[in-house]
Amino acid sequence: MTHLPSLADIAAQLETYDPQALPANEVLNFLDHLVSPVQDQESVDIFAALGRVTAQDVISPINVPPHDNSAMDGFAFDSAPLSDSQTLSLKVVGTALAGKAWTGTVNAGECVKIMTGAIMPSGLNTVAPQELCQIKSNEVIEIPAGLLKAGDNRRLCGEDIMQGQAALLKGALITPAAAGLLASLGVPHVSVVRRLKVAYFSTGDEILSLGEALREGAVYDSNRYTVHGMLQALGCEMIDMGVVKDDPDLLEQAFNKAAEQADAIITSGGVSVGEADFTKAMMKKLGDVVFWKIAMRPGRPMAVGRIQKGQRSAVLFGLPGNPVAVMVTFLAFVKPALLKMMGSTATPLPMLRAKTQEVLRKKPGRTEYQRGIVSRNAQGELQVMTTGNQGSGVLSSMVQANGLIVLSHQQGTAQLGDWVDVLVL
Repeated sequence: MTHLPSLADIAAQLETYDPQALPANEVLNFLDHLVSPVQDQESVDIFAALGRVTAQDVISPINVPPHDNSAMDGFAFDSAPLSDSQTLSLKVVGTALAGKAWTGTVNAGECVKIMTGAIMPSGLNTVAPQELCQIKSNEVIEIPAGLLKAGDNRRLCGEDIMQGQAALLKGALITPAAAGLLASLGVPHVSVVRRLKVAYFSTGDEILSLGEALREGAVYDSNRYTVHGMLQALGCEMIDMGVVKDDPDLLEQAFNKAAEQADAIITSGGVSVGEADFTKAMMKKLGDVVFWKIAMRPGRPMAVGRIQKGQRSAVLFGLPGNPVAVMVTFLAFVKPALLKMMGSTATPLPMLRAKTQEVLRKKPGRTEYQRGIVSRNAQGELQVMTTGNQGSGVLSSMVQANGLIVLSHQQGTAQLGDWVDVLVL
């Protein structure tokens, strides 16, 4: 079994590690050292590959396109007699259709009518779009001077992908465009990293599952459903373990069962100061775990570590209990870690820059994620306003938001009209 560095060893590699006030960027650095890609892979049909991650380079077995062809409907000709000052008259001697090669002979002063995608006849290198040409008779066209140059409207053999070239690199996320690209190579199956297995459960005596009668002091569990949705969007294999009460035996059973099956475990609740510490105590008992107070809002408390069960080791993410804090910490920290575990090398979407439509009060020393609504102003610039109440229990604000306004660690109050970063949801 591969030796894994302890969490203390990982922390020692970081320059400004402070578990009592950990900057958001240090959380990401720590998690980058903690997690590693799963190694198992499988072959799947292209129709089943969407959202999966390639396990190895996909080498093209053919040229794409496989031959020089026309980029549009028009007339194919040899560009040698083209002039910037004189109209070119050509006799049409045939028609090249998509799907089969035209095998006739083209002499000087002649051209071939050609359809989009049709193979370029031998000796011809340029296509005059049909709408640019003046048709003088059924057999003669005129091409105005100065509108075309050699090679226009011709797609070259292999200009998209050459035979033997890597069409997709290892770690590529298979998007709809990538699936189409694979199909264009004639590749029916692709080797992908197996789905990441993630177990998740909510903790707390006050948490009710759907279907239970509401009682005083209790709330229905929303965290499992938001976590489920975010994991589903990542294409993970999900293990829903329900709600686990604040009972040491039940918690131990849940953690052990999760570690036996999953690559990662996500819990919500039980990591805040002042809460019943059964969850924290069980994490410490069963694994190598650290508890952080992240310099952020919302989502300050978080636990991270590993739980060992036999020969298996599962990465643990103990998230706060408040619904918005669960979503923010997942998006900011857990999602990048899971993507690395999935083997993905996809470049994350960049943050947008938008002008704030209100004063955003903030003190330096923590990163704040405020729920925002991004739109365009009359000048076409992006602008953003908050959804209002930014309480970490106001889940409706996440429904209204289409982005998170990210106010960085050292940043102070943003004044009306200031440019701010926005993480697109």
